[in-house]
Amino acid sequence: MQKIVAMLRLMRPANIITAVSDILAGIAIAGYFKEDYVSLFPVILLVFSTVGLYGGGVVFNDVFDAELDSVERPERPIPRGAVTKNEAGLLGIVLLLAGIMAAGRVHTVFFEACTWLAIAIAISALIYDRWGKHSTLLGPLNMGVCRGLNLLLGISIIPAALTQFWYLGLVPVVYIAAITMISRDEVHGGKKNTLYFALFLYSIVAGIILGIGVWNKNWVLTSVCLIVFLIMVLIPLFRAMQNPSGPMIGKAVKAGVIALIVMNASWAAAFGLPLIVLLIFALLPVSLILAKLFAVT
Repeated sequence: MQKIVAMLRLMRPANIITAVSDILAGIAIAGYFKEDYVSLFPVILLVFSTVGLYGGGVVFNDVFDAELDSVERPERPIPRGAVTKNEAGLLGIVLLLAGIMAAGRVHTVFFEACTWLAIAIAISALIYDRWGKHSTLLGPLNMGVCRGLNLLLGISIIPAALTQFWYLGLVPVVYIAAITMISRDEVHGGKKNTLYFALFLYSIVAGIILGIGVWNKNWVLTSVCLIVFLIMVLIPLFRAMQNPSGPMIGKAVKAGVIALIVMNASWAAAFGLPLIVLLIFALLPVSLILAKLFAVT
């Protein structure tokens, strides 16, 4: 039982819920829920896919960081001996392969867009875990690409929708790049300039989603969602600006990760799907409870 709990800690369950919200937002953007006949099987497959891909990606993050964590984060499962490095590596491989296989079953042809996107997410996650995170410039961009591809994975439930909405995958890139950028300082503290730049990037993201909501004449519900989103991310960010210590920055990072759920609800609102907005919002308390039980960063 202790081994299972340790493996769950490696997978960051609260973060995985945010990845599920990416998929639901992407499916909403594609217009899948507006069709006359909707099968839930492809939706379930994509949810399983992102659980495997995200879970595998964060497991390998700890695998590659095992030596560093033994100094900076000795409470993590691998440094404290709850899971061996080899066991964690095997878990990561199984999760990534399961994620790719689940995506491959979404359409009748295995190597459809879903499969290629899943493969791209797995590769991008491994590149970040091994090399990307060590680069000040490319690291945040690399992590953002993983989330952008995850949104596109949801959109790919209707392959033709990718050609219409592919550019929306750039928005999570900007948002996650901001979170990743400030997360580098959660151990030793950081500089206010980094936090101000993150505020600028958050504003861009909110502005784009609101613009799409206005364009689609769904600005009221979109605005409500974005207000909740901004409250969640800005309060801890402003506190970190006043005191840019490691713990305060850590809280800003945690809030930014959890707020992804509300950001994804805003996507569903912008495309006129209030029921999906409620479904995505329902993930928020689940993620918050898991965030109390398992580490987010």
